Amino acid sequence: MERKDRIDAIGALALTGFAIVLAFNQVVIKLGNGGFQPVFMAGLRSLGALVVLLVWMRIRGVRLSFPVGTVVPGLLLGGLFAFEFVCLFWALDHTSVARASILFYSMPVILSLAAHFTLPGERLTPLRLLGLGLAMAGVAVVLSQRNGGQASLLGDLAALGAACGWAGIALSVRLTSISKVVPEMQLWWQLVVSSVLLLGLAPLFGPLLRDPGLWHVAGLMYQIIAVASFGFLFWFFLMKIYPASSVASFSFLSPVISVVLGWLILGEQIGGAVIVALVLVALGIVLINRRPAS
Repeated sequence: MERKDRIDAIGALALTGFAIVLAFNQVVIKLGNGGFQPVFMAGLRSLGALVVLLVWMRIRGVRLSFPVGTVVPGLLLGGLFAFEFVCLFWALDHTSVARASILFYSMPVILSLAAHFTLPGERLTPLRLLGLGLAMAGVAVVLSQRNGGQASLLGDLAALGAACGWAGIALSVRLTSISKVVPEMQLWWQLVVSSVLLLGLAPLFGPLLRDPGLWHVAGLMYQIIAVASFGFLFWFFLMKIYPASSVASFSFLSPVISVVLGWLILGEQIGGAVIVALVLVALGIVLINRRPAS
């Protein structure tokens, strides 16, 4: 697949759909924490997604491969993945969906700033800096609305830590030799390492089961199939085609969508500021992905 220097219409549509899937996932995790201990649920998700991935690889004829120099980056990728979801699942157990999502999806700012110094061709022009500023202003507007939903400083910090872990994954995929392997193998490393680490660490965070019911199991299956297996495969596929910071910029849509879903499903209160945030986020994405003048 030919690599592109900006997001086109197909990419924008695909990334918007993926943002919606990820936004709904925040609500699913929040609800799922009522049935499963957060870190244990994250481990089950990785293990289940690994099974789905292996079946997919078998059907598609994708073989396990370990080129020279990819084992250490693969372990790093898996460690970052485990760190990201320990933080995210724990954060959603201690703060509202809106706050956790907004902080988690500050990842594009972290990634874009890092990409400016480490990835050729992804420097922050004044126009892109303005776009990032506008998008972050939209996120800040949502963050300023604290009506409804519990919140804690530790939960907020955990969500920010998850954002750093996600940005680290994106940079690792581009900067290390793990970029030599197919997306299925990149995801394989993340799921294998994280399932071991998360399930091993889970007992340290309290009882593994809370009050699991049918809806909790259904939510776990959604995470396994729609997010942790095929969802992340899709994300890696897009990362190979479009600039990393541009792909990440669409993540700004997810916190706003998450706030709306939190209102609809969980009863978290939102105000008219969400509309202002949507406008700022949309403008930011347009500026970030605007084709430079030739």
